[in-house]
Amino acid sequence: MNIFGIGLPEMALITIVALLVFGPKKLPEIGRSVAKTLRSFQDASKEFENEFKKEAQKIEESVSMNAKLEAASDLKPSETENSTSTPES
Repeated sequence: MNIFGIGLPEMALITIVALLVFGPKKLPEIGRSVAKTLRSFQDASKEFENEFKKEAQKIEESVSMNAKLEAASDLKPSETENSTSTPES
């Protein structure tokens, strides 16, 4: 078991020190506060990640559209006239 690079013996030591410092009555309250803080941090990071993905997708679509427009504008007017005109016989 390895959480944040902390093994089981270190977790046990931290728990014992926390019990000695805060006492058994205050420890559950502190645990809930820490859990809420971690949860809000996770939610914020997910929201940031989703916004980042949306913006990256918009940029990708914009670049793709610009590439299509440049490819269309690279056709010379004489090439487009020849391809649309009917051959005279």
